[in-house]
Amino acid sequence: MAFTYQYPRPALTVDGVVFGLDEGELKVMLIGRRHEPFQGEWALPGGFVEMDETLEGAARRELEEETDITDVYLEQLYSFGAVDRDPRERVVSVAYYAVANIDGHKFHARTDAAAAAWFGIQDCQRLAFDHDEILAVAHRPLQGKVRCQPIGFRMLPERFTLSQIQRMYEIILAKELDKRNFRKQILSMDLLVDLNDFQQDVAHRAARLYRFDEHKYRRLAETGFSLEI
Repeated sequence: MAFTYQYPRPALTVDGVVFGLDEGELKVMLIGRRHEPFQGEWALPGGFVEMDETLEGAARRELEEETDITDVYLEQLYSFGAVDRDPRERVVSVAYYAVANIDGHKFHARTDAAAAAWFGIQDCQRLAFDHDEILAVAHRPLQGKVRCQPIGFRMLPERFTLSQIQRMYEIILAKELDKRNFRKQILSMDLLVDLNDFQQDVAHRAARLYRFDEHKYRRLAETGFSLEI
């Protein structure tokens, strides 16, 4: 049975904050807007939720449509509903944050996006709509989440060193970590597979390479852990 609502309703959108690591810096994916409002300005990837899809489904669809990024960890962040946040109409946005391995994802602008690029967090200023606020809110939960679930590991390449893991945590948490204590905790998780191989073509002493045990990774993703760093 169809219903007619007496009162006007706000439109609903989703926005995605996709974090990655590159050149020793925490970065976020931005798109250049192809259309008004804010045509030509940088923004988070996102768009309107369709009537037959879930919020997460919409967030994943928009990421793929605008940046070609797929298969990422995605978690709902917060809802943003300032009355004047969108000049077109009354719009409420549900934001998600995600993490991705920059080297492992081929991306390019599609559909409503005229461009797509990774930006350092400090370089993301004067974004379209209220996306500066969304980005600022997203960073804090990421810092908490990496301490209790292995989502940060998704930012690493398939083969990595212990130093790369430690550097990943230092970048996200914005602080230096004690090398001995950190390695003791990481190795105690029994999560890493020693590949019995070393880095190639490096100027410094070649470090041992590891990969994640996929079965144990999935278990940790479900049960969580406590990383006291």
